[in-house]
Amino acid sequence: MTNHIVLFEPLFPANTGNIARTCAGTDTVLHLIKPLGFSTDDKHLKRAGLDYWDKVKVVYHDDLPSFMDTVSDLKKLYLVSKFATRDYTEVNYQTEGDHYFLFGKETTGLPEPFMRQYPELAIRIPQDDQNIRALNLSNSAAIVIYEALRQQGFPNLARVHQYPYDKLK
Repeated sequence: MTNHIVLFEPLFPANTGNIARTCAGTDTVLHLIKPLGFSTDDKHLKRAGLDYWDKVKVVYHDDLPSFMDTVSDLKKLYLVSKFATRDYTEVNYQTEGDHYFLFGKETTGLPEPFMRQYPELAIRIPQDDQNIRALNLSNSAAIVIYEALRQQGFPNLARVHQYPYDKLK
C-alpha cells in the first residue's frame, strides 16, 4: 500500500517544500501537476524542504488529465476540498492498493468542472468558514496523510525514538 499526495498547480514554494518534507517523513509519494507557480530550483522551495529532497519520490504530470490517467482505482482517489460534504475521517484508508490525496491550487482549489464530475470522491477537513477562507495547504496535507497512516497502523514508520538521556549528565 502506498500513499500519494498530489498537488494541482501549486503556487507557493514554501507550501510545496513543507509538503515534500512531510512526504519524506511518511514515505509518501509527492505528485506535482503543472504548471507550477515557481521553479523547482527556487530557494524557498529548497529551504522549506531542507535537505530531504533526495528522500522524496516526486512525480511530475503535465496536466490534470495526464495525472488521472495514472490512477487505476478512482475509489482510492480523494479530492480534498472545503466544499465536500464527507469528512476526511469518515473514509476507510485501510484498503489495499494506492491511495491518492489530491489538493487544489492555494488560491482557487480544484477546478469546479472537475469537482462536479467526481463529487463522490470529495473529502473535507472541518473548519470555521466565518474566520478563514481555507486552511494552509501544507497543514491540510499533513492532517489528511496522518489520518490515513493512523488507520494503516503507521506502516514503515519508526515507532519509538530513544532520547539520549545519558548525554544530559
